[in-house]
Amino acid sequence: MASSSSAWRRILVLPDDAPAEVQESGNTTKVAIGGTVVGAYRTLPRSLALVISAIGTPFENAADHVPKFPLLELLPPSAVQAGASTSISIADLWGVLYVLHTLHHVQENVPAVLSPTIANAAELETYLLHSGLARKRHTLLGDTSSARDPELFLLRETFWQGAGTVNFHMRGWLRGHAAFLAGAPFPYTQSFTRTPLVIAAHPLRPPKPRPGEVVYRKFWPNIGQMLEFTCVDLGGDGDDEVSEHLATFHRWHNSDHVNRGWGERGPIEKHRKYLRELIADPAVLPVMMSWDGELMGYAELVYIKENHVAPYVPGGAWDYDRGLHVLVGEQKFRGLNRSKAWFSAIHHCLFLQDSRTTRVIGEPKASNKQVIVLSEAVGMNVQTIFDFPYKRSVMTWLPRERFFKLDVLAYSEDAVPAAKL
Repeated sequence: MASSSSAWRRILVLPDDAPAEVQESGNTTKVAIGGTVVGAYRTLPRSLALVISAIGTPFENAADHVPKFPLLELLPPSAVQAGASTSISIADLWGVLYVLHTLHHVQENVPAVLSPTIANAAELETYLLHSGLARKRHTLLGDTSSARDPELFLLRETFWQGAGTVNFHMRGWLRGHAAFLAGAPFPYTQSFTRTPLVIAAHPLRPPKPRPGEVVYRKFWPNIGQMLEFTCVDLGGDGDDEVSEHLATFHRWHNSDHVNRGWGERGPIEKHRKYLRELIADPAVLPVMMSWDGELMGYAELVYIKENHVAPYVPGGAWDYDRGLHVLVGEQKFRGLNRSKAWFSAIHHCLFLQDSRTTRVIGEPKASNKQVIVLSEAVGMNVQTIFDFPYKRSVMTWLPRERFFKLDVLAYSEDAVPAAKL
């Protein structure tokens, strides 16, 4: 750290494990990543509103319903530290934006200007506009005046959609193979699934990450820990080896609270076979979830078209609909506050993996009030009630637009009464 001042405050930890900290001094806030000051910002004495649909109408100058937010000036490290760089790297700028969208997460956008003292300001503006992280003020067709404006609107919803990450730097929430696949949509070609429960035509699914590979990482500031999803790893093809994932999965399913919901109690051979079948299934990604590296739960991330729930979807399942089955195995990680964090993170992960995924669908038991409360707490709605041959379920939906339009970080706040999960 450039300074040992106690005024430095950690805001978050980036997915690459670099801590992001701020230090406030008057009207200026320094931002350090990994112990190095990478930039700063200050609040200017005016506020801006991103008015869109009212432009060109009599309401253009009277759109008081559109919120205004303070304008920030982004500064280079040299503005707050003698001898420091006059430039900001693309990866560090994304880290600064992460800090801003965390501190100002209730704002739909953060109005900002790039200081002319940033040596590579033109490069950064191009990155922000071309990636979709920012936009200029809205104008009518043919009016190009906004192109000359220095003001930018840093957009919350595009930031959380992963704009400016894949193909730009390696700091994003998707990791490894998952990040690589998100770089361009997997090309469409038809495939087919035939099982005792499913007969369906659907797109060919992309190859899955390797067992043991990290898929997604996200730090939750209100919890103070890093959430991580890792592909289930059985450790090998033999029946003698028992990996940490298999041993933990087996222990969880033989606990009363997990067995009540899943009904998969049994010997380790049963659980090895269960996971092997899922690892081999191109339509299911089984992952272990952890907080700061400590295993806490398990999830199955599925494609709905190849799932037995597909015939019950009103209007039919779409090609890139995703779904999930989840459990929390460790008692100390139960409770609504943490559950809202990892549950919304699963949806975040699914939406990031493919921009063609426009909804995530759940099908909890109609009697499982805790999961229904959790689903609604992260923005899902109960779409219908239906009967499997073996249970009555509610179908929950979360549209992509709703998820990113709302405040992603607010999903982890204790906004509804606590419930045991």
